[in-house]
Amino acid sequence: MFATALLTVATYAVATELRGDHPDSYVVKRGDTLWDIAGRFLKRPWLWPEIWQANPQIKNPHLIYPGDVISLAYLDRVGLQAGPRMESPVNAVPLAEVEPFLKDLRVVDSIDDLPYVVGLEEDRLRSSHGQVAYVRGLDGIAPGQRYLVVRPEKRYRFVDRSGYCCDLFQSEDLDDRGRHMREAGTMWSNWVFPSKNTEFLGYELMTQSTGTVTRGEVAGIQASTLLLDSEGREVRVGDRLIPVEAQPYDLQFFPHPPKQQQEYGRLQVMAVSDMLTSGGPHDVIAISGGAAQGIDNGTVFSVWRRGNSVTDRVKDGLDRDDDVTMFEQKVRLPDEFAGHAMVFRTFDKVSYALVMSSVKPTRVGYELKHPDAPY
Repeated sequence: MFATALLTVATYAVATELRGDHPDSYVVKRGDTLWDIAGRFLKRPWLWPEIWQANPQIKNPHLIYPGDVISLAYLDRVGLQAGPRMESPVNAVPLAEVEPFLKDLRVVDSIDDLPYVVGLEEDRLRSSHGQVAYVRGLDGIAPGQRYLVVRPEKRYRFVDRSGYCCDLFQSEDLDDRGRHMREAGTMWSNWVFPSKNTEFLGYELMTQSTGTVTRGEVAGIQASTLLLDSEGREVRVGDRLIPVEAQPYDLQFFPHPPKQQQEYGRLQVMAVSDMLTSGGPHDVIAISGGAAQGIDNGTVFSVWRRGNSVTDRVKDGLDRDDDVTMFEQKVRLPDEFAGHAMVFRTFDKVSYALVMSSVKPTRVGYELKHPDAPY
């Protein structure tokens, strides 16, 4: 049996936000996202929670299912005709594409106090499912406790470049001990700018496996025994341990603009997934802000290429060299819009976001602004 409910909105708001080429109706399909669906009707898809406001007859207007029919019933009303509700509701993002970043990556403030793998069964160089790792730092832990085995792979830092054109961010690869190394080889691309004036943002940890403590420390033995019990990545000496959490991340996301404005230059793209230097729709980026900056899951940003500062050769001479022109004498060009991205995983000072739409590639170092920013 079909039920019909109307989501009331102001006539002016709909007239302002509706796309000129919007369809009269749309049947939700498996694989759709809320962003894509809203984009069929609205000029700014991230505003759908505000435009499709809660109606007393609807328990949760954010939950839209395959088979539902969305239509513009009247000029000032969006109609939702409920389908059979036999499948899971559609999400704001394709979960399959962000799952590795939900399950396998996290950012922490420190790794120094985490338990770590000090040795492996039969002195192996690597261990995997069904094998044993020996862990130091699990004092007093009883058998049966479960842990994630994680590897510090990246260190993020804010770089204060006072006197230069802008602030930049470091994303540094780490070695087996969690210390800086110069070689690449992780799932992020990175940009490193040496500087002593930095603010630490966090260590990025990659999940390698899970394990169960089978034997704690005993007299004369300074290591606990951990049985690796999942099919994951290989474990090596130096990997850290953190407790297994029941539900460490969100599975539903509702797009919304940032809750507070940041200073220009504070929020930038620090890394692009898959060791790329640029990304497009459905690529994941790491950004230099998190809960400490008021960012939460669902926050939408516009992404911008920072405008260059150039020599005015009409005024200063056609042969004028950029290298000899003082920075304060150069002409600042406008920023260039690249696309929109939505945050889906938030930590204290770092977040992961998915590029939702773009008109040009998103690159490391690009600026993040309010989604309605005019420039």
